[in-house]
Amino acid sequence: MVGFLESIVEAILQLMVLAIIISAVLSWLVAFDVVNLRHPVARQVVMFLDAVTRPVLRPIQRVIPPLGGFDISPIIAIIVLQAAEQYLVPWIFGFFVPLTGG
Repeated sequence: MVGFLESIVEAILQLMVLAIIISAVLSWLVAFDVVNLRHPVARQVVMFLDAVTRPVLRPIQRVIPPLGGFDISPIIAIIVLQAAEQYLVPWIFGFFVPLTGG
């Protein structure tokens, strides 16, 4: 059961990294007028990705403002999420394995 929960947490972290990447690329496409936000589907996708990534990116953006108009908060968020997935999650769930006997 612990391994299953660890897999779920790792999958959520991977999906968050993917959402941040897609959101960053989509923001560039909107900025260069490749994607038009007047289209209802495009607007819904942008709003969804913003709602999903905002809780992760906003605390970083409060500490590190955009540098010369370039926002590096997605890069930092991806580094932190990947480090959490590789080191923190196995360490946390490693405590539960001896307790559950699994």
